[in-house]
Amino acid sequence: MKKLTLILSFCFIYIAVFSQEKEIRTLLEKQRQDWNSGNIDAFMQGYAVSDSLLFVGKNGPKYGWKNTLENYKKGYPNKSEMGFLTFDIQQIKMIDPTHAFVLGA
Repeated sequence: MKKLTLILSFCFIYIAVFSQEKEIRTLLEKQRQDWNSGNIDAFMQGYAVSDSLLFVGKNGPKYGWKNTLENYKKGYPNKSEMGFLTFDIQQIKMIDPTHAFVLGA
């Protein structure tokens, strides 16, 4: 009985992690579509609205959701400047129930 309980526990954990990974992939796909349609405001809804949001670009690290939004709008003033966004997700690792490490290009 203990063995069955342990196996079922691992199954539930796997299902929860799989579900979270699917939600992350869904969010990234929505962001990709928003970017490619030229909608920076909608794209930014995928990020936590926080002063601790860290964006690293060619000019180094910048902090803050609002700063990131303003930088995107300044750097990409129209859809043609935005180009076409694609994601190649290499790994999604859940750190805890509400945080994940996502590695991609």
